[in-house]
Amino acid sequence: MKITRDRKTTGMQGFLDNHFLVAMPGMADERFARSVVYICAHSEEGAMGLMINRVQQLGFSDILVQLGILDEKEAIRLPPPARDFPVRNGGPVDRSRGFVLHTDDFKVESSMVVSEQVCLTATVDILRAISLGRGPRHALMTLGYSGWGAGQLEGEIAENGWLTCPATTELLFNGDIDRTYDRILASIGVDLTHLSSMAGHA
Repeated sequence: MKITRDRKTTGMQGFLDNHFLVAMPGMADERFARSVVYICAHSEEGAMGLMINRVQQLGFSDILVQLGILDEKEAIRLPPPARDFPVRNGGPVDRSRGFVLHTDDFKVESSMVVSEQVCLTATVDILRAISLGRGPRHALMTLGYSGWGAGQLEGEIAENGWLTCPATTELLFNGDIDRTYDRILASIGVDLTHLSSMAGHA
């Protein structure tokens, strides 16, 4: 999926760029149960986002070696921030492709601006920069993405599949991945026991 946005729709009311989708208890698709998805692009043509609260078994150093950025000996000597950089499961689509969400203090030509503070980059430039300690201040990496066709996401929200709320960089880049779902719900004052009876907006 091409990670571009129709500039005519950017910022228009009803589009969910820079929002979280939080799966409701009645989510029909088990792949998204208790998931949080950060929406990178949303228009009349569909939506693209990255699930941010599922960790892959594959490590960052493994990816660097597979891509030929480092050899195995160099990967062992990675500084702790890069060595411990978790790789997340971004969604069920194109799981061999990597995406990095990051703060806007790092940009390359291919970086897509999602919000005033968040960019999306899907090229090896940023992986190399992170491995050298020259990357953005905050970043998260996923393999794969989550995608919806025209009107599909809107339908799922209308059917009470998702709760939506504006994203913050603090919650997006928080390192406590296992608690992301609960932290985002708590940040908007939502009690999990009451979710099933709520509409899809916060």
